Amino acid sequence: MDHFELKNGVMHAEDVSMPRIAEEVGTPVYVYSRATLERHARVFREALGDVPDKLIAFAVKSNPNLAVLRVLSQQGYGADVVSGGEMRRALAAGMAPGDIVFSGVGKTRVELSDALDAGIGQFNIESEEEGAELAELATDKGIRAACALRVNPDVDAGTHDKISTGKADNKFGVPIRDAAPIFGRLAGLAGLNMRGVAVHIGSQLGDLAPLEAAFGKLAALVRELRDAGHTITHVDLGGGLGVPYMRGEKPPAPAEYGAMVARVTKGWDVKLIFEPGRVIAGNAGVLLTRVVRVKRGINDPFVIVDAAMNDLARPALYGAYHDFAAVEPGGDAMRANIVGPICETGDTFAMGRECDLLAAGDLAVFRTAGAYGATMASSYNSRGFVPEVLVDGDRYAVVADRIEAGAIMDAERVPQWLL
Repeated sequence: MDHFELKNGVMHAEDVSMPRIAEEVGTPVYVYSRATLERHARVFREALGDVPDKLIAFAVKSNPNLAVLRVLSQQGYGADVVSGGEMRRALAAGMAPGDIVFSGVGKTRVELSDALDAGIGQFNIESEEEGAELAELATDKGIRAACALRVNPDVDAGTHDKISTGKADNKFGVPIRDAAPIFGRLAGLAGLNMRGVAVHIGSQLGDLAPLEAAFGKLAALVRELRDAGHTITHVDLGGGLGVPYMRGEKPPAPAEYGAMVARVTKGWDVKLIFEPGRVIAGNAGVLLTRVVRVKRGINDPFVIVDAAMNDLARPALYGAYHDFAAVEPGGDAMRANIVGPICETGDTFAMGRECDLLAAGDLAVFRTAGAYGATMASSYNSRGFVPEVLVDGDRYAVVADRIEAGAIMDAERVPQWLL
């Protein structure tokens, strides 16, 4: 459920009309609903009600906007971060350092040092080499870093190849067959408190079976580590639960996921960490756009909108589907190709899509754009970055300014020897 609905024939975000936002802020613009964020955060937390000891750490990469993070911080969420920049955002949004988990395969020495200084709750170590470097830094600071070893369970999540992270040939974690000896060697380093293990097999998962298979392998590893004398107090189960992008799609509900987790992890006697992202933010946002013109095509007309692949990259990157709907539908429909203004064919949102009848100047939205939307934007074709708006009931605020192309150019310099 989300809070983007028609009221008197006009789409609203909660109680704010989309035409009002378009008039006052301009298009394209990302629009987020606080009520939807809070509802999804609550539903996910309640789904884990049978898990006695847990930390829910929002995957900041899915939507790092400070206002969004602040909403989730107020809901008691921590943060899963994969860069120093994301860590700073989580801290700035009010998330407790102890509730921040630092994941990611390429943490730099500076990032590791800064995270130690910030006192974050856990490092998810992706390799033995990373662990050795972290141990050295922690020892120099006179502290011990709380760590989990991320393992690659060689489980196919059944998702898009580019967002799969748990197959044997993916870059994340250590092979599960090598995990126990690596864990043992890292546990012997003075600067590390090796307290657990972590797994994450991919994003936009539509089936719980791969997750359950991965968790089963993790349970066996926990038993092996404990039999070897290690104390295991934390297990990070990652995230990846999918959301419906297309009408009729029915990914597992949080309640189904929570029931599976409670059943599979019963008796583990650990604190479980979860890293939801898309399932919290995806349907809490839309990309509001305006039709530039409708162009005749060989088969179907082209509806050219002012949003582009630099604003919403998922369709170009993954062939991803986003529902496209008129803000003020008149009841008639058309079949069209939905495209943006960027100068390459990849700037295509949909081909041969059945949609509301649209004409130049009309407003429309790409739904389910609250995750992996603005955060993946670029300035390709010397386009600026679109603003972001957070709606709260009958009010809204611009929570990220539009960055015009000229401001980006102002940060560039022509050297004197070219003048």
